[in-house]
Amino acid sequence: MRFQTLYEGRWIFAVIFALGIAGWFLHWFWLAGFAGLLVIFCINFFRDPDRPIPSGDEVVVAAADGLVADIEEIEETEVLKTKCLRVGIFLSVFDVHVNKSPIAGKVVFHKYYPGTYLDARNPECSKKNAALTWAIEGRNATLVVRQITGAIARRIVPWSKMGDEVPKGFRFGMIRFGSRTEVYLPMDTEITVKIGDRVKGAETVIARLAQRSTAA
Repeated sequence: MRFQTLYEGRWIFAVIFALGIAGWFLHWFWLAGFAGLLVIFCINFFRDPDRPIPSGDEVVVAAADGLVADIEEIEETEVLKTKCLRVGIFLSVFDVHVNKSPIAGKVVFHKYYPGTYLDARNPECSKKNAALTWAIEGRNATLVVRQITGAIARRIVPWSKMGDEVPKGFRFGMIRFGSRTEVYLPMDTEITVKIGDRVKGAETVIARLAQRSTAA
């Protein structure tokens, strides 16, 4: 467990512990037992394991744990303003919710967009839900990553800021309880996952970027 991640759940843990203590002293043991189960659930939710990170500037790793929900060509209108390949990952309440940088690079865009809180499995959530968009400029490409809230996840927590240099797999933020994370990649990228695959943030290779010439 990491303190930074657990700290984001401090008020949740405080309320649960208060319920447990109240249940114990009032002899409402069912409430104390329920609070105990909630503690176990939250500890599992706020887990944040270290992962082996694949090397290579062309290697793109998953920005989140979860299920690959869609892979499609789509116009990216916020930062790159061009057609991209989008890999969408759905995070259930049982997945690790810390988001990891898919490549090494510099944070060149960071903007929050208010919105609704549709279920993260709803195709419209990508357009309508509250979201935080990042752009990370790497050696071979600039990638866009979107953290999207869900019906239960209502808070996006950023840990990085504009101008930060982030290594691949760096923890740049998290979404609390069930959500969606999207990665926008250049059209000539080789996608190495398929819809329905389960991926692990910072560990699973989801794509390989085309090598860019460094010649003047």
